[in-house]
Amino acid sequence: MKDILVRLGSDFFSTIVFAGVYFATGSIALATGIGIAGAIGQVIHARFRGKELSFMAWASLALVIVLGTATLLTDDPRFVLAKPSIAHFAIGVIMLKRGWLLRYVPPIVAETIPEYVTFAGFAWAVLMLALGAGTIAVAATGDMRLWAIYVSFVAVGAKIAAFAIQYVAFRFLITSRLRARAAAPT
Repeated sequence: MKDILVRLGSDFFSTIVFAGVYFATGSIALATGIGIAGAIGQVIHARFRGKELSFMAWASLALVIVLGTATLLTDDPRFVLAKPSIAHFAIGVIMLKRGWLLRYVPPIVAETIPEYVTFAGFAWAVLMLALGAGTIAVAATGDMRLWAIYVSFVAVGAKIAAFAIQYVAFRFLITSRLRARAAAPT
């Protein structure tokens, strides 16, 4: 669980920095500038440590720079507020690939309940697409407080809840199947 939270924090680092600076200062321009600098610094730090960056990391950096620049040029925060939705949409589309989740579950899960893992993968795709649509809707209002609550609590909370539900469901299904196999005559 700690690894998941660290990864989410890393994925949304520039968004977290942006929100923190905005609420501390009330300045969209300052928050956007520091958010852009944070994203660039994050990439430089990763490269300095010898990490190979994925396509998504580069795409995220490009989005932060482009949408942040649009926000600075127009003085309209909705550009930078929409950035998390683009990430959600991209991830949601990737998750529409049948069986993507099978490589992320332990072997016992993949071997015992592969059809449920495939269904769960599609459910994750729907969740990500819904969260992206919600982020766009909230960003369109331009209400920073509402956006911060949505991105910080609703989006993150939905992912944590989905993970917990998936864990409990998979555990129940695997236990049921293994007991049924053990009770079946050989």
